[in-house]
Amino acid sequence: MPDVSALIAHFPYFGLFVLLVLGGIGLPFPEDTTLILTGFLISHRVIRVFPAIIVVYIGALIADVLIFAVGRKYGRRIVDHPRFQRLLTRERLFSLEERFKKQGVILILAGRHLIGLRAQIFLAAGVMKMSVVAFILADACSLTLTIALMVGVGILGGNSLQIIEKDVRHIEHVAIFLAFLVFVAYLVRRYFSSWRGRKPAK
Repeated sequence: MPDVSALIAHFPYFGLFVLLVLGGIGLPFPEDTTLILTGFLISHRVIRVFPAIIVVYIGALIADVLIFAVGRKYGRRIVDHPRFQRLLTRERLFSLEERFKKQGVILILAGRHLIGLRAQIFLAAGVMKMSVVAFILADACSLTLTIALMVGVGILGGNSLQIIEKDVRHIEHVAIFLAFLVFVAYLVRRYFSSWRGRKPAK
């Protein structure tokens, strides 16, 4: 498994692309987390908006097509495959097949935003031998909304942190100034107290 932090630090665009593809083949790199990270990096000007959007769009689309391709390759046998039978049970596959018969492309459009069911739906689409072109077009349209939402969350979060950091620095300056005033007031009060306490010379 690659050193993710080093990959992102030295090759941010390629690193984000790799995270999305690896997440698509089952490694613990959630797509939504990677997209939010993209927005965070954009907000801190580590990467630029348009190149980043293109990279994550292609990466996420490839990841989805890989899942779809697995379903097409194994067909209904996928429920007996040790790697995928926990992800897609026979009962779940039957349920999704029934939905595909009624909803088809709409299920792909909506399913991309269902985090727990996304991979299951894409696998089932492959099992059902859905048209590759139809799957890619539907997923590409739905992916536009996913990226807009998740990257937007990352950008807003990053900007909020920058504002908080500025506010904290401002508060620190004010606190130091107030502490200085309190110290000066203490010295002045102490001086006058000692001056009043002196006995007048005879």
